[in-house]
Amino acid sequence: MKKIVILISGRGSNMQAIVEAGIPGAEIAAVISNRPDAAGLIWANERGIPTLALDHKAYASRDEFDAVLADKIEGMQPDLLVLAGYMRILTPVFVNRFAGRMLNIHPSLLPAYPGLHTHQRAIEDGLKIAGCTVHFVTAELDHGPVVAQAAVPVLDEDSADTLAARVLKQEHQLYPAAVRAFISGDFALVAGRVRYARPLDESAALRVPG
Repeated sequence: MKKIVILISGRGSNMQAIVEAGIPGAEIAAVISNRPDAAGLIWANERGIPTLALDHKAYASRDEFDAVLADKIEGMQPDLLVLAGYMRILTPVFVNRFAGRMLNIHPSLLPAYPGLHTHQRAIEDGLKIAGCTVHFVTAELDHGPVVAQAAVPVLDEDSADTLAARVLKQEHQLYPAAVRAFISGDFALVAGRVRYARPLDESAALRVPG
């Protein structure tokens, strides 16, 4: 059984999707939030999952907070650390400590649109396809090796909110699938790139217009 620790800052909808997926061979060892009022902590508690609230405002610096957080996580001996709506930029020391065993999901088709306001930027640039990316976390924000991606059409009438809702539905499917693949050993990091053990379907495509 492989242990997963999930970091959240709010309601943790992607955390919920991963928990509800019931991934074989995986145990959710804990859900941790930097915000004691995070709704996701209540949700996890109600399902018997250990939780920890570690308020980042109680620490003098980002380095100090990340050092304490890293020690708490290491004490749980996780095989995988999952960022699920964790709204803090991690220090390089923290990232390096969990290198190769920390995943994040970002609401764009990386390397396009790292950072914030991804949906509005995609609409303003006139894209026809947007999406989300699961990737390994590195010290460079939203630039780690890509594990999995899902795409959706950008509609003419889309606002940032409607596009975000369409992408989020894909996130809730993609993230559990990527975590399941990690737990099952379906892929490996080779020379900074993710390589799958089995061939991917080369005919699969989303076309706009279809």
